[in-house]
Amino acid sequence: MKLTVCQSKGRLSRGQYGLTLIELLIVVIIIGILAAVALPAYQDMVQKSRRTDARNALLSAQLAMEKYRGDNQSYASSVSALGIGATSPDGYYTLAVDTASTNATAFVMTATPVGGGPQASDSCGTFAVNQDGPNSSGSYASADCWK
Repeated sequence: MKLTVCQSKGRLSRGQYGLTLIELLIVVIIIGILAAVALPAYQDMVQKSRRTDARNALLSAQLAMEKYRGDNQSYASSVSALGIGATSPDGYYTLAVDTASTNATAFVMTATPVGGGPQASDSCGTFAVNQDGPNSSGSYASADCWK
């Protein structure tokens, strides 16, 4: 039995190595579609995770406000009087006391997204707490945003 090697004039036949241009374009289109779907979903999840910065800051500030009231028999009219910073720990929100609704028996404290910051376009907007806990009335973040 004799084996022979066939050569086609010393050239490799097409299609044996690499990708054709059409195959490459299909791969690029598929990657583009996946990126177009995944990127907005990723950005929404990142914004949602940053909301914890506002919630944690406000709940800590609420405790500081109650401590202040125990010492002074009225609620503080500013964040600085509480001895806490005016921004949330991660810096995505600005904390403020709503002085129009602060008196000896009630307060409203807000966490507003920093203008031009990554949370500025968040659909939840401004978070608020009062003496009873999370405040989702009026123009403040809804109860779903507190989840």
